[in-house]
Amino acid sequence: MKAFNKSSLITIGTSLLLSQTALATENGAPSTAPGIYGFGAGFMPPVTENGAFSVRGAYYNANKNLNGNGGDNLSNFSQTVKSLSLTYLKMTEHTFQGANYGYGIVVPFLDLDLNGTIPDTPINIAGSDASIADIQVIPYILQWHPSENLATNTQLQIQIPTGHYDKNDVITTGLNHWTFSPAFNFTYATDSGFEVSSSFQLDINTENKDTDYTSGIEYRHEFAVGQRFNEWTLGLGGFYYKQLTDDKGPASSNIINGNRAEVTAIGPELSFFQPGLPLVSFHAYKEFNAKNRTEGYTAALLVSQSF
Repeated sequence: MKAFNKSSLITIGTSLLLSQTALATENGAPSTAPGIYGFGAGFMPPVTENGAFSVRGAYYNANKNLNGNGGDNLSNFSQTVKSLSLTYLKMTEHTFQGANYGYGIVVPFLDLDLNGTIPDTPINIAGSDASIADIQVIPYILQWHPSENLATNTQLQIQIPTGHYDKNDVITTGLNHWTFSPAFNFTYATDSGFEVSSSFQLDINTENKDTDYTSGIEYRHEFAVGQRFNEWTLGLGGFYYKQLTDDKGPASSNIINGNRAEVTAIGPELSFFQPGLPLVSFHAYKEFNAKNRTEGYTAALLVSQSF
């Protein structure tokens, strides 16, 4: 699962320490994947007998690993993340506070590769991993339709540390901690088909017991703005990600307070929806203004069908 160009454990430990202290969140990785909620974020699947199943494939590539000043944490850097997520959502006739109740589960599979060199040194850091990642359960979804043009929902996602993890690996599919993510989503569409959708989410992380490290609270705002043309909606989407609080670690970890991650992404977004047929959506985002994390681009395709 891992590969190093140095055989000395002391050198490896120094490499990881140098790279980690300039990042935010443990190993610089966001706790949950961004770019999930674009067009139709305020709508959950309809109430059906068997629920809705979806598959989402995504590809992320970054060639920058930046500190808070825009400098390189790692030179000659490259990172790719290939993901495939299977999701099941079930909305029910049960209501609470005027909202339909639902629940769900997300099972992700990741294929990861990372390679880079600590600047001004011959020390290379490289690793790869491929396996099931941290599963998310969604114990509640509440769906409201305040008006004909507005749909909103709130939900709680709980990410369980089911993915592969080894604290000595450079990169792993699992984070080895729990994450609790409350979210609020809405979609407003005019009679002429102009749509504005947004999602607001917090990631609240528990401690990684293997490293005594706790990543700070993360905030994510996802958005999509576009125009509907019959069954198609075309426009721009993206997200803003920012770490709100500092990480916490053991006294010996030399964590630099205030190294909070931040990045913005934007790009074209397209969706197709016709009742009775699968929902299909695609986006391609370019990241910019990254601080204390990677910067790259991502593309994702989602297909969903209710039964």
